[in-house]
Amino acid sequence: MLDRATDNRLEIIPPMDVSPGAQSTIDVVALIAGLRRQKMVVSIVTCSVLVLGAVYCVSAVPQYTATNEIIIDSHKNLSDLTASLADATLDTAAIDSQLEVIKSDNVAAIVSKELELEQNPRFMNNGGLFSAITGAISRVVNVKSWFVSPSVSEEERRQAVRQAIIVKLENNLSVKRVGRTYILTVSYTSPNPKLSVDIANAYADAYFTDQLNARYEQVKRASGWLRDRLAELKTSSIKADMAIQQFKAQHGLVSSGDGKFIGDQQVTELTTQLSAAHDQTANAEARLQQITDIIQSGNTDVAVTDQLGSPVINDLRTKYLKAAKTVQELTNKLGPAHYQVISLHKDMEEYQRLIFAELKRIALTYTSDLEVARAREKTLNDSMNTLAGQQTSSNEVMVQLRQLIRESDTYQSLYTTFLQRYQDALQQQSFPTTEARTITSATPPSKPSWPSIPLVMVWSGLLGLMFGGALAAWREYNDQGFRIPDQVREVTGLHFIGMLEKLSGKKAEPATADIPDAGQVFMREPLMRHVLDMPLSGFAETLRSAKVEVDLQIDAGRKVIGVVSVMPGEGKTTTAKNLASLMALQGARVLLIDGDFRNPGMTRRIAPHVTAGLIEVLRKERPMEELLLREADSGLFFLPSVVKKRIFDSQVLLASKEMEQLLENAAAAFDYVIVDLPPLGPVIDVRGISRFFNGFVFVVEWGATPRRTVRRVLEENRDIYEKTVGLIFNSVISARMKKYNYGESRGYYYGKYAYYYTDSESRTSKLGSKKSRV
Repeated sequence: MLDRATDNRLEIIPPMDVSPGAQSTIDVVALIAGLRRQKMVVSIVTCSVLVLGAVYCVSAVPQYTATNEIIIDSHKNLSDLTASLADATLDTAAIDSQLEVIKSDNVAAIVSKELELEQNPRFMNNGGLFSAITGAISRVVNVKSWFVSPSVSEEERRQAVRQAIIVKLENNLSVKRVGRTYILTVSYTSPNPKLSVDIANAYADAYFTDQLNARYEQVKRASGWLRDRLAELKTSSIKADMAIQQFKAQHGLVSSGDGKFIGDQQVTELTTQLSAAHDQTANAEARLQQITDIIQSGNTDVAVTDQLGSPVINDLRTKYLKAAKTVQELTNKLGPAHYQVISLHKDMEEYQRLIFAELKRIALTYTSDLEVARAREKTLNDSMNTLAGQQTSSNEVMVQLRQLIRESDTYQSLYTTFLQRYQDALQQQSFPTTEARTITSATPPSKPSWPSIPLVMVWSGLLGLMFGGALAAWREYNDQGFRIPDQVREVTGLHFIGMLEKLSGKKAEPATADIPDAGQVFMREPLMRHVLDMPLSGFAETLRSAKVEVDLQIDAGRKVIGVVSVMPGEGKTTTAKNLASLMALQGARVLLIDGDFRNPGMTRRIAPHVTAGLIEVLRKERPMEELLLREADSGLFFLPSVVKKRIFDSQVLLASKEMEQLLENAAAAFDYVIVDLPPLGPVIDVRGISRFFNGFVFVVEWGATPRRTVRRVLEENRDIYEKTVGLIFNSVISARMKKYNYGESRGYYYGKYAYYYTDSESRTSKLGSKKSRV
């Protein structure tokens, strides 16, 4: 059994995520590289949009804008008569509402009627080329009109024209608020400056007219409503009054001139009198109690102080005080034992006796007053109790009467209020006013407002950059092929061997000297012998790296190497042939086998003259030694495959014991056995014979083969993955490789140091030309 390749890679294929959000951070270097790669796309798109913008500026019909300024009176708002007659300050919502009113269909209809726009050719035919084109397109798109000719009356046609005029007016109208003020700008744009002025001013006038009409109609509706309500309230008020009078008559209720009932008046009067009698009784009791306390205390000073209102007591008090003063003076002069002092003391005692005698008389008077007050209070209480008993029986009747009176008063109040508002409404209906006025009339514009060439070009550039960037991002997103060596390790975990530049060349026609003689001469095609013609090229250097990897990863001994790819046309045949020629050129004994029974492209390209090959050897129809071809320049031996008819069991033939024996014999006779195998993606031939090989060289077309596809194929062919010594990029364009900003990639060295490999190649190899792939 053949030796296996030494596995120095990861045993498990690393996880792969090639979605745009796979990385949590932005790789600035990769982003810049992507912009460099797509700069041509972005430039072309941007320039195209700029050209379209320039064409638009040249071909667009000039538009002129006229502006009229109006101010809304902020002092009062009488627009809602039915809700309130109070003044209100206009707020932002109210101003926004006025903006919408100006842009309404009603105002547009007034403008159309005032300016007679239906008969105005300047207005009806100013759409320009763009409108003509869009109109033609709409007529073409309307498939129904191709087969049905609708019958339209004259009135319907006029209505359609009026509606079209309104739509056109509204589309070209602009109404804005100036800052946070009450000023509104009404602007209209059209190809005719005079028409723009007329319509802008007409819009202001139409707005005022609409406001007056709306106010008149509103007041008129309010007046009618108030008139109807007044009639209803008048009838209801009369009915309520009649109900009160009937109720009084039924229950015998009599009222005085001021509208109060007799019973209620009596209760009120008795209540007042009873309150006064109670106060009199309390005062009499207080006076009597006070004078009684004075008499019992015997204090002359208190009696004199509190009874100043009595002339007798006041006179006695004066005499008493005078005698007391004289006693004091004589006592100081003559002494207390003098007869005059003693006589004066007796006089003072007499004055005191007389004062208390007068107080007792007054006490008798107070006692009499108290008895009279108590008797009056008792009489009034008895009268109140009698009247209260009479009123209790009529309380239920009075409650009903008061309810009828309240209803009557309510109807009367409503009637008075509505009557006043109805009179106000009639006055406003006679003299309607508007809150807005013009402060600046529109004037003819001196220059077009559109197209603004700087603005159009700036926006064209921005849109071009945006569309170009989007297209570039889409192209980058869809670029799912292998571009840089790091992707090989990240996606597959395989070792990256190197890059093979994209070569130019044509298939050679057989010359006379190329006709085989004794089965030993190859057809001399440039692509298939590139390493022989340019052994010092970068192409050859990559294949040397592949040979080194084979020698390092496969144990000493004979080496059977399969060259595989995922899809057809990736260059595995060219790679296998040049790798085998390079090994043979270095002195090794090498056998190259065309093992692709589905498409033996190598045989067709380097030995189209043969009539037998590997299939005949496996079927034991002919020995291998008779069918081997030899390349004279390198000493390479080649075993072709000739498919005379389609083989439906090619995988069985490749996986047969005969194939295993053939490879073992070849490995014993040659240092290297290189087999060009079928692609892994579309067929399963290689899966059955992977056990016969020591290793595989994986070829991927640069930028073409999807990374997901390569990963899936490797996951499905685990044995091939484990034996793969490395992966090679084929058809690499060095000039484009530089744009990926990875200096360590070999494409960088190819472009910058091409002279280091060979001077002739840098002059003869035309990178970026049309590929020739197998």
